[in-house]
Amino acid sequence: MALPFSRSADFPVDKPGGNPCGNLRADFGCSIHEELRPRGWTGCTVFDCHGAGQQVSQVTFAGEDWRGSPDAARRMFAVFAVMRPVHELLAYVADALDRPETRPVHAELRRARTGLSELAGADADTVLAADVGALRAAVNPALLRAGDLVRACSPRRGPVHRGADLAGARLRGADLRGASLRGALLIGADLRDADLRWADLIGADLRGADLSGADLRGSVYATGTQLAAARGDAATRLPGAVRRPAHWATEGTAPEEAARTGS
Repeated sequence: MALPFSRSADFPVDKPGGNPCGNLRADFGCSIHEELRPRGWTGCTVFDCHGAGQQVSQVTFAGEDWRGSPDAARRMFAVFAVMRPVHELLAYVADALDRPETRPVHAELRRARTGLSELAGADADTVLAADVGALRAAVNPALLRAGDLVRACSPRRGPVHRGADLAGARLRGADLRGASLRGALLIGADLRDADLRWADLIGADLRGADLSGADLRGSVYATGTQLAAARGDAATRLPGAVRRPAHWATEGTAPEEAARTGS
């Protein structure tokens, strides 16, 4: 309801923000949830609000139904636009705090978590008054330091590709241990069998990237959303906190591998 999307490889139709999706049921469920990918709704399967939607609807607005209150709906959607990046930052902070190697910055990360959690639990007016850019700027130094501490654990000093345009790059089997891939554009990149251990992946765009056989164990800031947008297979090794995307079982095999195995 709240977010817009455009007809593309990810969505089969256009939808303005604030308009209900045609697949939205009366009980707020999705009428094609089990068939999203084959019916062209890939964008839905890789989206994650990190719990911001539930926070807004069930906590900030205490379960109020936007269908019966247009004014509440507009405020709810505005609050969600702030709550979503707040919850995303909380997810990154939680990842960093879960690592013993980032202990030197744990105190700073805990302070950031406390501030973000207090904002997430505040009333609608307080949330709407928050400056998302300022929040990111305040938390980012601690996240960057934590990422560097993880990267320092790599036996190899990895390359720095922060913000780099690596769309379609041929990186099969590349040694990217300890690399900085913060904000890197890796759309459609060939990362088969690449070693991404201890790499910083915050904000990396992995849409359509092939991670078949890649090793991401110990990488930092990898999210389920990023990996769901990529391709992988049973041999892809993931960070402990990230679930293997279900569609990888049928879509993750590289073309030449599929031809060889007859799959």
